[in-house]
Amino acid sequence: MSQIPVEEALKKILEKIHFKGVEKVSLGQALGRVLAEDIVAGLNNPPLDNSAMDGYALIAEDIATATPDSPVKLEVVEEIAAGYSAKGILKPGQAMRIMTGAPIPEGANAVLMQEDTDKEGNFILAKDRADVEENIRKAGEDVQKGETVIKKGVTLSPAHIGMMAVVGRSQVAVGQRPTVSILSTGDEILELDQKPEGPQIYNSNGHMLAAQIRSAGGLPIYLGIAKDTEKDLMEKFEWALKADIVVSSGGVSVGDYDLVKASLQKMGQEMLFWKVAMKPGKPLAFGRIGDTPIFGLPGNPVSSFVSFEQFVRPSLKKVMGAADLRHQTVQAKLTRTIHKKPGRLHFLSAIVSSSNGEYTVTPAGEQGSGILKSAANANGLLIFPLEESEIKEGAQVAVQLLDT
Repeated sequence: MSQIPVEEALKKILEKIHFKGVEKVSLGQALGRVLAEDIVAGLNNPPLDNSAMDGYALIAEDIATATPDSPVKLEVVEEIAAGYSAKGILKPGQAMRIMTGAPIPEGANAVLMQEDTDKEGNFILAKDRADVEENIRKAGEDVQKGETVIKKGVTLSPAHIGMMAVVGRSQVAVGQRPTVSILSTGDEILELDQKPEGPQIYNSNGHMLAAQIRSAGGLPIYLGIAKDTEKDLMEKFEWALKADIVVSSGGVSVGDYDLVKASLQKMGQEMLFWKVAMKPGKPLAFGRIGDTPIFGLPGNPVSSFVSFEQFVRPSLKKVMGAADLRHQTVQAKLTRTIHKKPGRLHFLSAIVSSSNGEYTVTPAGEQGSGILKSAANANGLLIFPLEESEIKEGAQVAVQLLDT
């Protein structure tokens, strides 16, 4: 099977991925979940015209001539705190002490801030004029009744939680989170509490993938390490298939001991592809056993990391009903010339910065499928197009912004 382009691979994957379903959660549990309904305001916010600051509610025309040298004297007839309404109606020549957020009394059309007044018994001396509606927040200024304030498919942020509280929502419908089995393969892989000898290495991929799944909104199920035998692989995959999605790392290239593909095929996997025209991450198997999608990611850590971000993350987002499946991509100015061989799309670990709305990007140290340190220091993936061999310093390039 020949290698296929990244976009074609993602299209084939997403055709096999389906929305899991909806559940209701409390507002306190909604952060990071994908909204499964439009949030529509049932009332105005603020409900009434209110004061934007501490000061005095008054009639703007009464103080049209006020200056520090020639202040206008007004009688203070009432005080209004936030959460309470005025008892009376404001008349010409009067003012009412008003606190931030308190409703504007009937008859008033402006608020003069406290700093522009002097107190004199039951009177104030207004030392400045005010425009009509100055320092008044209008009813519905933030949200109007019937307005859709958050659209379905959004991944909920702290500000979204606040907005739902503004409109009085204590519960919300969200997409169900997928369970994702994680299986690492290889006789050379050890758990973190074991002591390595010779060429043995720790299972970094298993823990990294669990973190990536959590960051994408999924529920990781860590199944440990499978040895390089079909028997052990098939036993572990039997357990893995109890989850909504299976992600393995290692065992998908062309080596004699890369047995993942063969094991899955014996278990009845429908294999869609196992090579993608990208670097890092060329060996990548995807298929299904029954209705369960299975991703066979490469064993090299950077390859595994990048492959997850390009294919598994969008899949998890689709399962949860997200409107945006992929990382935000921006155009950035390249700080140094870069080269590669044509024929594969490259993803370079990169450091992205912005100033005055413009992005710049620099490759984050040495690039290689086994150099995880560069990926750990990166906040973006620079996209080096398939057929290009050189991009010069100062050129605009596409960069995926990673969630960091």
